[in-house]
Parts: sequence; C-alpha cells; structure tokens
Amino acid sequence: MNVIPTALPGVLILEPKVFGDARGFFLESYNARAFREATGLDPVFVQDNHSRSTRGVLRGLHYQVRQAQGKLVRVTHGRVFDVAVDVRRGSPHFGRWAGVELSEETHRMFWVPPGFAHAIIALSERVDFMYKATDYYAPEHERSILWNDPDIGIEWPLEGVGDPLLSEKDRAGKLLKDAEVCDL
Repeated sequence: MNVIPTALPGVLILEPKVFGDARGFFLESYNARAFREATGLDPVFVQDNHSRSTRGVLRGLHYQVRQAQGKLVRVTHGRVFDVAVDVRRGSPHFGRWAGVELSEETHRMFWVPPGFAHAIIALSERVDFMYKATDYYAPEHERSILWNDPDIGIEWPLEGVGDPLLSEKDRAGKLLKDAEVCDL
C-alpha cells in the first residue's frame, strides 16, 4: 500500500496494490496489519456504509461532535471529489481542508481521522461510495457545516456538475464560525 500525505497532518490518500489481468482485477480493500504497517494507525472499525448518488449530489460536510468517527472511504463505481475539513477546536489546522478525487479506476482510498468533517460530490452519472467508520452513527451528535462556507473556501470541481443537489439537512448546515466543533 502506498501512503500519500495531504496538506492536513493525519489525512491520508491510500493506494492499494491492485493485481489485474485480462479477467479484471483483485485488491485488498482493507487489511488491518497492512494498514497499521503503512500508516502507523490501528483503527478499530465498527460500521461499514454504502451510499449511491447521481451526478451533482453533494453529501456533507458531516461530523459528530461526540463519538467522532474516523472514516476509510473509497469508490467502487464512478467518481467523486472527497473533502476533509479539520473541525478540532484548538487544532493549528482548524478550518483547513484537503481534497482528492476518488474513482473506480484509481482504486484510491481516503483516510479521514476523527475530528474532521467529511463531504463528497458525485462527478459521474452514478457513484457507489463505501466507507468504514471507527464509531457508530449517532444522529444526536451529528452536525453539518455548509458546503460552501467562504471561510473554509473549498474549491469544488463544479464544472460539468452544476449546482450541487443537497439534502435538507445539508442546506441547513451552519457556517464553521457558528458551528459546534470537536474537542479532540
């Protein structure tokens, strides 16, 4: 596994070993020992999630103020732009973001540590997005920051996508300066 650091310490792009031939490909999407050896991290995953989206769907920026979740994310069909934003109170990187394109062709994964808000925008007609989480979903602790918060300044690749399609929850997200954040 190849590990690529991002501008945010702890947020990682992971490239698994892919074995391909005329029949298709094989890869290990997760191996605890290989993950630990490559990253120095030893997360315990308690939940796997799978979402499907169509072009232009933007999910996020989501995080939990308690039961903060680390997420190991990947795309099994299609293409997304994936973003992590540091929402840890007192962090020297608070409010900064890192992003990466994930696709079924590259097989890249993205490690989003606890204390980071997370979002994706679907860039292809259909996206199947899967992720492992280090804590259980707790709706009472979930918060949402506006995807277009000018103080964060995420450079979303909207060309060819148009205006993002948002859930009611995401339309009601808060600006980071007004949001409850993580005390990690």
